[in-house]
Amino acid sequence: MTTAIQKEMKHLAKEAQKASKVLAVTSTEVKNRLLRRMAEALKKNRRALLRANRKDLALASRKGSSKAFLDRLLLDEKGIQGMAESLLTIARLNDPVGEVIQMSRRPSGLMIGKIRVPLGVIAIIYESRPNVTSDSAGLCLKAGNAVILKGGSEASASNQAITHLLQQLLKKEGIPPAAISLVRHAGHDAVRALLREDQFISLVIPRGGESLIREVARLSKIPVIKHYKGICHVYVDSECDLNMAESIAMNAKVQRPATCNAMETLLVHEEVAPRFLPPLIHRLRDVGVEIRGCDRTRKLVKGLKRATEKDWRSEYLDLILSVRIVKDLSEAIAHITEYGSMHTDTIVTENHDHAMRFLREVDSACVFVNASTRMSDGGVFGMGAEIGISTEKLHARGPMGLTELTSYKFIGLGNGQIRT
Repeated sequence: MTTAIQKEMKHLAKEAQKASKVLAVTSTEVKNRLLRRMAEALKKNRRALLRANRKDLALASRKGSSKAFLDRLLLDEKGIQGMAESLLTIARLNDPVGEVIQMSRRPSGLMIGKIRVPLGVIAIIYESRPNVTSDSAGLCLKAGNAVILKGGSEASASNQAITHLLQQLLKKEGIPPAAISLVRHAGHDAVRALLREDQFISLVIPRGGESLIREVARLSKIPVIKHYKGICHVYVDSECDLNMAESIAMNAKVQRPATCNAMETLLVHEEVAPRFLPPLIHRLRDVGVEIRGCDRTRKLVKGLKRATEKDWRSEYLDLILSVRIVKDLSEAIAHITEYGSMHTDTIVTENHDHAMRFLREVDSACVFVNASTRMSDGGVFGMGAEIGISTEKLHARGPMGLTELTSYKFIGLGNGQIRT
């Protein structure tokens, strides 16, 4: 790591911290106006954004990137419209900054409460998806935080084009452009230097594959919000609507398999497996899904690969699915406890007691009854765009929206109280 890069990252972090002080006291009206103008700027300048993205796609194609990778990198007209709509949604959300969370009168007569405050500077390290650039900037801005963005080199042109647009609007509003910063260095040295700036940066959010998140967590002197894997399960109970179960399983695996909330393992109760699995597997194979089954599954449906111990622990992010037949709900929960990643898990059942037990005992950030794992999403939850998903238990858990980008401070309202 060169001294020049270290100095540059320190300067970037220091300027972002200065900008965060301005954002922390910026009114909701100004923040919302900025978000609306940013949305308009994205749509108005869509041709320039598409040109930048085509450069990224062409370079990625020449490097032999996979179809799933190119899908994550792609920015088209629909994607730009979605980015703009996300910013407008954020503008409509309640501003958490300044919200009084609790207030109670103590025996002394002192009123004690909590009030939401911004975190300060948030560094976001991510791969591929250009929409993360505008989503992260919008959420951090609304929550009163400055953001330092470090996208992957594969999306360099797209991220620079988006950031430049947003910074221009900040400047016009009298807010330092450093409130939305982009690390332009492609190498790892810049990331390593940035992760040392705990004096200026409050939180790091890595978004990407397991190797990226583990490396960031290993190197960072700054608190890190992380989820290493999205090994999501759907359990089909003995008492369920099999048509619903089939619909949920198809959606959870096929709708967008490269996302962290896609199903990777299907668990099926032994009583319904003979009726449920053969037609479902036929449908899945018809759309290109490779099935890896336990021995009991392979007896029901011929020609399947055997699922190994490694498969139960794998996040495929592809059209591959592991299938296991279990004897009951207890075995399903035990499997999830052993192999899950505490991300998102679903039970399909008509039995209320089974549903409630699943909700209680499955220790994941998101636990659903009769819904696809793909519903685990900040937008679906009403948060607007999400800035990431946490499988941790400290500070934030699950999809992270505006509230999760704030902390709090205690406030006290007195009339002369003193300690005796």
